Amino acid sequence: MEFSFHNPTGIEFGKSKIKEIANLIPKDKKVLVVYGGGSVKNNGAYDQVAEALKGHEWLEFGGVEPNPTVETMNKAVELVKAEGVNYILAVGGGSVIDGSKYLAAASLYDGDGWDFLDGTAEVERALPLAVVLTLAATGSESNNLTVVSRKTTDEKRMYFSDHSYPQFAVLDPSFMGTLSDRQLGNGLVDAFVHISEQYLTKTNDLLVNDGYAETLYKGLVTLASRWEERRTLWWQENLMHICNQALNFQLANGVCQDWSTHIIGHELTAFYGLDHARSLAVILPHLIREMIDEKQDKLAQFGKNVFGIENNNEAIIEKIEEVFESVGVPTKLTAYEIDDKVVENIHSAFKSHGYTEIGENGTVTLDKVEKIINRSIAA
Repeated sequence: MEFSFHNPTGIEFGKSKIKEIANLIPKDKKVLVVYGGGSVKNNGAYDQVAEALKGHEWLEFGGVEPNPTVETMNKAVELVKAEGVNYILAVGGGSVIDGSKYLAAASLYDGDGWDFLDGTAEVERALPLAVVLTLAATGSESNNLTVVSRKTTDEKRMYFSDHSYPQFAVLDPSFMGTLSDRQLGNGLVDAFVHISEQYLTKTNDLLVNDGYAETLYKGLVTLASRWEERRTLWWQENLMHICNQALNFQLANGVCQDWSTHIIGHELTAFYGLDHARSLAVILPHLIREMIDEKQDKLAQFGKNVFGIENNNEAIIEKIEEVFESVGVPTKLTAYEIDDKVVENIHSAFKSHGYTEIGENGTVTLDKVEKIINRSIAA
């Protein structure tokens, strides 16, 4: 049990917490408010931000797409440099936050910001960043992970940097009332898979990590079982809280991790535009089946402690699929318009990126990836 852990992001959780940004962002900062397609203007978040920033000089940049691209965010970089912006405020979900993390770093970098994504360069500095979260899913509001796409090459890549931690994040679950069922279901699945990538690996003696992971799992299972209550504040509060805790990397302390599902899912999103959570849902169950020899001990612990199922691997995996499908998220690639080149495309992408031996044991090889995808395609 050896680890180092530091998470500097302050959390302001609850209704009407946006007002806190008036004092949390220094008055001498010139702020760029970054948002997505305009939902923040319909759910009231934009107006509350504008009210809170009355004492600040600020401007805005909208249009960040789901799965933010460098092509879009580089336009924001130009704006930051032209206007002398020195503080970024992301208002939205994980895509807006990730795009803003890239923006904060690329704005102080002389080269091509994609260098951070392909590993050519590391982030050495970034503009200060804060978040107003309106869509719970990714946990990006309080972690150091950035995921960005590049349209010109059909790539979706990620990087870690301690310079990417937001200074603070406002989590107001009342904004989730305007989200679609698709967005709520995606958020629940996203959190479930985030926990799994840190838990469903090897058995260990970390009672806190495993106990907390199982508590978060149980919370998501409860929310899925009470899906009909998804429009209530208690449901949305709990989803937002669990999503945040699922990926602030506290669960990762001292444990073996497996991000294979995410790496495969990123390629599905890059090539076919699948929602991030939906790309994960069509991979995780089939990855567990394919890698069952390595995961069965932890899967057994999970099945017993979360679902009350013992000595039946397939029943446990089917229960995971049931949770996903109960909130409207399919677990088969056949639910989407995927061409017959999917295996070829992902094989080629993995090979070019050097993802030839991934997973907690380095045993998710290209051959295994192909088998996982084919499992998801099989009737």
